[in-house]
Amino acid sequence: MPNTSRSRVRALAVVGLAGVLAAIGGVTNQASAAEVAVPAVSADTSRADTPRIASTIRPPAGSRPVGAYVVTRGTQTYTCAGGVFTGASVPEAQLFGTGGRVHHFKGPSWQSERDGSLITAKKTAESPRPGTIPELLLTVDAHTGKGTLSNVAYISRLLTSGGVAPAGPCTDGATAAVPYGAVYVFWAAKG
Repeated sequence: MPNTSRSRVRALAVVGLAGVLAAIGGVTNQASAAEVAVPAVSADTSRADTPRIASTIRPPAGSRPVGAYVVTRGTQTYTCAGGVFTGASVPEAQLFGTGGRVHHFKGPSWQSERDGSLITAKKTAESPRPGTIPELLLTVDAHTGKGTLSNVAYISRLLTSGGVAPAGPCTDGATAAVPYGAVYVFWAAKG
C-alpha cells in the first residue's frame, strides 16, 4: 500500500514546480523593487519579465533558469551563543524538482542525488520577508563533478516560510533545528 502522506507531498511538489516552471524564463530588469515572488514568462520564452522577484535579489540580466526545486523536508539549525540563538543558520534539506532530488546542507552546498554533481555558494543579496527567513540570491563559488548542477552560476531562494531563530533565552552551545520551506531556482549565467 503506498504511503499516502509521501504521495501527497510529491503531488504538491509536482504541482508547485509546474507553477514555478511555467513562470520562469530568462531575466530582464523591468520590475519595481517593491515586487516579490516568481517571474512570469513572456511570449518570447528566451526572455521573461521578473516583476515578482525583488530587484535586490534578481540574478544578473540574461541569466536563464536551469532548474526549480521545492523543499520537501528542511531545517535551519541555530546554535546558542551568549544566551540567545543568533548568527548564521546551518541548512539541512531535501529538495525535489526538475533534476530529481537534491541534498542541501552546510556550506551552503547542494548535491544532486542523481549524478553527484555538487556546488557551494555565497550569499550575494537578501530580501527580508516578515516572519520567515529572507529570500536570497546566492552566487556559486565552486563546482564538483559533471551533471545536473554543472552549469549553475546563481541560486534564488524564494517563497520562504519558517526557519526563523527561536526567541528567548537558551544555554550556550545548545542547538535548535527549525523547520522551513522554500523554492530554489538554479540559474545559468548569460551565455
